[in-house]
Amino acid sequence: MNSKSMQEMQKEVDHYIGQFKEGYFSPLAMLARLSEETGELAREINHYYGEKPKKSTESEKSLEQEMGDILFVLICFANSLHIDLDEAFDLVMDKFRTRDKDRWTKIETEGDEE
Repeated sequence: MNSKSMQEMQKEVDHYIGQFKEGYFSPLAMLARLSEETGELAREINHYYGEKPKKSTESEKSLEQEMGDILFVLICFANSLHIDLDEAFDLVMDKFRTRDKDRWTKIETEGDEE
């Protein structure tokens, strides 16, 4: 499978949604969908790593599929609000590199000791 940039994914989703008269859902509906998909991921995590095994009547879903669903809805949400996710990512990484740079204990590598 080939790698896609975030910009390519946003364009692909926009092209897909653009086929339909309904277009993107409202921001509130998008947030509800994102919450729903996050809940489905939480349920799968609980089955794989938690104390709640699946019922025999429940179908198998992969963590990859659930994360893909979240990514799709997040891209829809961003597109509907005209948010460039590359820019959003850069903003958050800058925040982590500055505000949170000393929050956690770093792994020491050779050459780090002075």
